[in-house]
Amino acid sequence: MSGNTSFIALDWGTSSLRAWRFGDSPNPQEKREFPWGIMKLPSQAATREDAFHDTFLRVCGDWLAQSPCPVLACGMIGSAQGWQPAAYLPCPVTLEGLAKQLTPVIHQQQTMLHIIPGVIKEGEMPEVMRGEETQIFGAISMEPALQNAIRQGMPVLIGLPGTHAKWAVVENNTITDFRTFMTGELFDVLSRHSILGATMRSGDEPHWDAFTHGLTAAQEHHQTGLLSTLFSTRSRLLTSNLTPSSQGDYLSGLLIGHELCGLASSLLRDLPATTPIALIGSATLNSRYSQAFSHVFPDRQLHAIPNATEQGLWRIAHVAGLLSTNARECTHAI
Repeated sequence: MSGNTSFIALDWGTSSLRAWRFGDSPNPQEKREFPWGIMKLPSQAATREDAFHDTFLRVCGDWLAQSPCPVLACGMIGSAQGWQPAAYLPCPVTLEGLAKQLTPVIHQQQTMLHIIPGVIKEGEMPEVMRGEETQIFGAISMEPALQNAIRQGMPVLIGLPGTHAKWAVVENNTITDFRTFMTGELFDVLSRHSILGATMRSGDEPHWDAFTHGLTAAQEHHQTGLLSTLFSTRSRLLTSNLTPSSQGDYLSGLLIGHELCGLASSLLRDLPATTPIALIGSATLNSRYSQAFSHVFPDRQLHAIPNATEQGLWRIAHVAGLLSTNARECTHAI
């Protein structure tokens, strides 16, 4: 291990765990990834608390042994099924608000780490996020187009595609509204456990034509709803308009298309046409959503932002006073 360690960041979700080791700059010196989410802990300890502790030490115990330092975590580790429940803060919420409400995890009278709270939007249709708030503030710190818009008093829209896709509005460095679309999970369920997936076959390459047809179908029929269009994934196969290897991409386009139509009639409806829009996701998902966005909203420009999670963790740690003096000075310099 080379270089000093001043801070460790964790993104501890349901199915996976990512860890970053930082020196005095916001550029990680080392990254580790494990399939050890909160529901997949490798430890066989007597209690769940001990299992979390054992997993934590397996992930970054050697880093801490060489350089004891603060550890900050985001994600489902702060849920009711996590190591220590961290509260939901009411929306609207700021980075400073998150940094002031960190939850310490104490094991055998020793503070092991701090957990970032989630965000809740109350109402008839409540919304919650846990982990995405960190990515959102990380993205803002990295993308000049978002920073410029916020300085000018404009809103920005940030999308986080995934199992439960989130779209959030940020104004004046504050998350003011957000929506959840269960696009990724629904695709998985329909592909694995429905008649639609019974005939699907994996292809070597994406079938972008089928994906586009799915987007178009969603646009043309979104007023009748997703339930009225899903079966076309099967009926188009039966009428030779799809092949088994292109069904999955058609279904993907159909679901993402309905998501974007829903976005157009909700959050996007009230935003100016010049509102900057950013995507935070894997390269694969960003590519798919970028193509979908260009098809549904040809006049809108997207900014794809990598590495937002670790930068959000760094920023929140800085505001919370967890970083060393040298690290704080480096943060001010960027």
